[in-house]
Amino acid sequence: VQLQASGGGSAQAGDSLGLSCSASGRTFRGYVVGWFRQVLGKEREFVAAMKWNGGSTYYADSLRGRFTISRDIAKNTVYLQMDNLKPEDTAVYYCGAGGRIIQSNIRNPHAYDHWGQGTQVTVSS
Repeated sequence: VQLQASGGGSAQAGDSLGLSCSASGRTFRGYVVGWFRQVLGKEREFVAAMKWNGGSTYYADSLRGRFTISRDIAKNTVYLQMDNLKPEDTAVYYCGAGGRIIQSNIRNPHAYDHWGQGTQVTVSS
């Protein structure tokens, strides 16, 4: 499955931005789709994930309440809504997907088989 991430850009602290992750080649059915972010020189950090079948969602504890993951089944797309952005949210955001991810591994980027190209989010104070 090929993933295409879009959205992002520049924002001021307190603003909102939305990201999209669409798949081509197959549907997300049976997959876990996750959002991660990475700052240069640091490990890829878990943001949020969703089990496509059933729609269960998972969040990094520090981002719960500000970030929301959702999906559009008809469009085969997963979204990440980011509200009340902070400068520390600045990173490259990646969407990933995996077909064999167990719940205990949902926050582990190494469990994901497919990745989009990444999209930059820059938040200024």
